[in-house]
Amino acid sequence: MAEKTLSDKPHLMYIASQHGRASRALALLEDSYEVTHARNLEEALDALSTGDFPAVMIDRQDLVGPGGIGQLLQSREVLEGMPIGVAVLTESNRIEWCNQRLLQWSCLDEPVGANFYALLGGPEIVGPDFCPFHTALATGGPTSSTLRTDAGQYFQIQTTPMSISAQAPARLIVLVRDTTAEVTQQQKMAAIHRAGVELADLTPDELAEMSVEDRVNLLKSNILHYTTDLLDYEFVEIRLLNQQTRRLDSVLSLGMDSDAPGRELYADVEGQGVTGFVAATGKSYLCEDTTEDPLYISGAPGAKSSLTVPLVLHDQVVGTFNVESPKPRAFSESDLQFLEIFGHNVAAALNQLNLLAAEQATATAQSCEAIHREVALPIDEILTDTVKVIESQGEGTDPEVVARLRDILKNAREIKGIIQRVGESMRPTGAYPSAPEERPEEKSPLAGRRILVVDADEHVRSAAHAMLACHGCDVETAHDGAEALGLIRTTADPYNMVISDLYLPDQSGYEFMLALKALHDGIPVVLMTGFGYDPGHIIVKARKLGMKHVLYKPFRLDQLLTTIEQTLGEPQTADQA
Repeated sequence: MAEKTLSDKPHLMYIASQHGRASRALALLEDSYEVTHARNLEEALDALSTGDFPAVMIDRQDLVGPGGIGQLLQSREVLEGMPIGVAVLTESNRIEWCNQRLLQWSCLDEPVGANFYALLGGPEIVGPDFCPFHTALATGGPTSSTLRTDAGQYFQIQTTPMSISAQAPARLIVLVRDTTAEVTQQQKMAAIHRAGVELADLTPDELAEMSVEDRVNLLKSNILHYTTDLLDYEFVEIRLLNQQTRRLDSVLSLGMDSDAPGRELYADVEGQGVTGFVAATGKSYLCEDTTEDPLYISGAPGAKSSLTVPLVLHDQVVGTFNVESPKPRAFSESDLQFLEIFGHNVAAALNQLNLLAAEQATATAQSCEAIHREVALPIDEILTDTVKVIESQGEGTDPEVVARLRDILKNAREIKGIIQRVGESMRPTGAYPSAPEERPEEKSPLAGRRILVVDADEHVRSAAHAMLACHGCDVETAHDGAEALGLIRTTADPYNMVISDLYLPDQSGYEFMLALKALHDGIPVVLMTGFGYDPGHIIVKARKLGMKHVLYKPFRLDQLLTTIEQTLGEPQTADQA
């Protein structure tokens, strides 16, 4: 420890590490001064903390030597200019010294001697270490923690214990860094993610009570809420990209010029403004000064800067998100990052609502198809039975009875058609009630074609309805050749083709073709058969009558469609198959 005695002489601190040099100097000084000798910097700090010394002398060797006090003084100059706060604390957390940066954050006029926490106004310790100074002293290792002040500032402190000798009390070196901007950004990022989850977060009960329009309006309301309150943007426009026409349709606008939402914009790098450029390239665009940017097209009144990001879903641009400001260079890279993240959330929410709408429409379409599937064969029975009654009437039959029977035929067909049309109208684009391969993305070339299927097997007749109705075909079925011919004779709307089993209960396929040719020569016929021997050579005979295609049971949907389209003279593409 520093050697010090009490007297009336002026006090002097003398720092020297070499005993010989110190003895000679002390002998010269002690006549005029009360000298306190410190052998190292730590002893000097101890003495300075408890006494008042008008002057301090430092031995030249200790000032210029390696690790000397001169280097410490130079280091102090460096510490004063550092952008982080630096403090030296005693074991009781009292400040012995702090640099200028820490003084700028200080709530005290004189921090030296004060408790460290008082310097920052008694902040809350956020963690992870809630006793960082005690932990550093107890473990002898560095610790780290975060403090939060009442003013909303965040400081990260790193504490390292320092002990120059075993006899000297330990001290703490505390590095203080202002992390307010980083923490705020992290909090904002987390809030954006929460907002993304909440954009279209609806319970099943809420969904049941809301129409598609209500859901879309709720989404728009949530987007505006988070855009203005969380991101603090006042001028907003969202456009969705029509993938077929490449047109960008405005779906949400806030604070823009009255004519801006109605402006036609397309996804193109030239002549379509920043919005068109972003939609075409899939890249975000920061317009720092609208007066100098050739791409910018006026949006918000008096806008001086804008920020536009693409709405991306599954690596595909589905729209654009544009915000503007009356101030030039109002947006930073952080704003760009925040808006891109929020834009992904908006795209996902839009897709979720689209899927909900598709799910609702698909369920309705499935219900219509189920109804159609259940009533199709019974209606066919009504048709064939009615035809039998009409054809069994003699010449003296009341014309009114015949007219009513024909009305039954008409009404039964209309009922089936209405169910099918309702199912088609409720099916959304891209929503497929059944297997994907059974749902073409575009309107089938078979839509509106009337096809008569003749087979004694109920499963075959039911399958014909299920397979062909979803492609827009008007399908009717008959058990045997007589019923089929009766339907052909009494229909006002001729069939486009007939698919018949090779062996019907009342006649062969060849015999049926002969009768049909005599009745109506223009209807093409396709015969169905299982794999096996054809003892009557019916297929050979049928080909001589003009039949071009045969379906071998069991057949797949694509085989059925290909055969029908080839028979009707409309070649089917691979995509349609």
